[in-house]
Amino acid sequence: MLSTRSSSLRTAYATLVVLLLCCHIAWAGDWDATEQQLAGKIIAVTGTGPVAIEVTNRSSLGQADVDAIRRGLFEHLAGAGFKFANADSAAAKVQISLSENVQEYVWVAEIRKTPVENPFVVMVSRSRANITGTSRDLPSISLRKLLLWSSDSQILDALVINGALPRMVLLYSAQIQFYRLQGDRWVEEQAFFVAHSHPWPRDLRGRVILRKDRSVEAHLPGVICISNSGSSLSISCREGDWGWPIGTDQYSLNAAFAQSRNFFTGAFSPAIGKQDAAPAFYSAAPIPNDRGNSWLLAAVDGRIHLLDGTTDTVLNKLNWGSDIAAVRSSCGARWQILNTGNANGEEDTVRAYEMLGREPIAVGQSLTFPGVISSLWTAPDDNGAVAVTHNAETGKYEAYLLTMACGQ
Repeated sequence: MLSTRSSSLRTAYATLVVLLLCCHIAWAGDWDATEQQLAGKIIAVTGTGPVAIEVTNRSSLGQADVDAIRRGLFEHLAGAGFKFANADSAAAKVQISLSENVQEYVWVAEIRKTPVENPFVVMVSRSRANITGTSRDLPSISLRKLLLWSSDSQILDALVINGALPRMVLLYSAQIQFYRLQGDRWVEEQAFFVAHSHPWPRDLRGRVILRKDRSVEAHLPGVICISNSGSSLSISCREGDWGWPIGTDQYSLNAAFAQSRNFFTGAFSPAIGKQDAAPAFYSAAPIPNDRGNSWLLAAVDGRIHLLDGTTDTVLNKLNWGSDIAAVRSSCGARWQILNTGNANGEEDTVRAYEMLGREPIAVGQSLTFPGVISSLWTAPDDNGAVAVTHNAETGKYEAYLLTMACGQ
């Protein structure tokens, strides 16, 4: 009787092992072709070694799946004769990022061969449909919003000046309003009228920035206003064809604004590498990299253009809105691109992306706003962005500060 029971237990255990192996094989098969494809592209650039490899997960895949994918990649590389090395003795270094967008898992390998400075980038993708058996982690980066101000008058842009005596500046169509922080409330301090001799365009835009001397500079179509940097406020405005600052503190760029319209003409300075002009666009954002920086443009043609200093590449897969901005954080790749979108015709959204290789990858969840977003600009110090919305429920214009938060 005991022998029969032991035999049954052994049979059940063997069956369980076979089932587990089959499940593992079926799961591994989901990634095997993708692992093999990326391994082949890496070897085509590096040869067989010695090469140092690092794998970083920027997707929603859980740690167990990431570990299995890492093992699979290393097995395919080793099977092709690849020689692994540490960073000090390697002839090349490979940084692999496991990322994703809405439709696909995207794996990007940035390959740097010493002493060549410019890296090679290879990429593979796999549809997220029909991937079974995967564990998932929640996004490690989240986008947060803080309401700065609400007004019945049209807000064009807002600026928060941190310091011992924090100030906020709101740019309206007819005036520049300064506020002082008292306790937890913004209190009106002083307002300055914006003089202009020509009528504003129907879709009015504006931009307000903090200069290096802590003075304020405001741009409207054909008008520039600059404050003094002293304790006693004053503003002087003058008309002219001034280039608007559209970049960040760290990556500056000035662009010519079409005064009778609501977009930039495509002429900018300084040049982006060898490129000093582009298609007309609504907004732009820098993409820092080891070679300097590239730029994303939300063009008037409805497409997103990538300027890398030499070529103008259209990213056809992106279905983005016309407002983009770059922010710097301590999360993920350290720089994120914010983009506007439309949720249901009445509500707009903002979502964060990271640029890995030549394709933006969504990180975290999108923020929803109860109305249309009319502007999105990088905030001072590049550590956030300011979004202005027209609330469809209240009819008020609202200015929000958007920041990135690491972790859950």
